[in-house]
This record gives sequence, C-alpha cells and structure tokens, in this order.
Amino acid sequence: MDSSKIAKQMIDFQKTTFDNTFNAMVLLQEQAESMAGTILNQATWMPEEGRNAINDWVKAYKKGREDFKKSVDENFKRVENFFSAFDKNQETKK
Repeated sequence: MDSSKIAKQMIDFQKTTFDNTFNAMVLLQEQAESMAGTILNQATWMPEEGRNAINDWVKAYKKGREDFKKSVDENFKRVENFFSAFDKNQETKK
C-alpha cells in the first residue's frame, strides 16, 4: 500500500473521530442549554437583563461552535484535495 493511501486513511479516521467527538459535544451543550432554559423559566427573580445576557451568551457559544466546525471541515477538505492532486500527479508520472 502506498504512502498516500495510508495518509488518506489516517485523515479519514481523524475526520470521523473529530465528527463523532464534535457531535457528542453538541449533544452535551444542547442538553446544558435546555437545562439552563428550564432554570431560567423557573427563576422568576432573575431580571430581564440577566436573561438576555445568558441568551446572548448561548447564541455566541453556538456561533463559535458552528464557526469552529466550519473551519475544521474546510481544512479537512483542503487536505483531501491536496492528496487527490498528489495522486493525480503521481498517476500522470507513471
């Protein structure tokens, strides 16, 4: 097996591992968000500014998470394209 195929398999494994871990993290964060929402609904003593601050914090956290995922996916795509171009280059040399 040539080195480019091994590298592709390693990258595929890393991407799958990242995706699974990221999805597990998203589930945990969504559960925490749901719990926070329930607590906020029951906390009648909390002022509206506090509720808005927590909601803004949750929105910022989600946006950061989505931006991070998008960045990682783009970089995995770059690596995949690199190896595809490398393979094509190697095939034309043969």
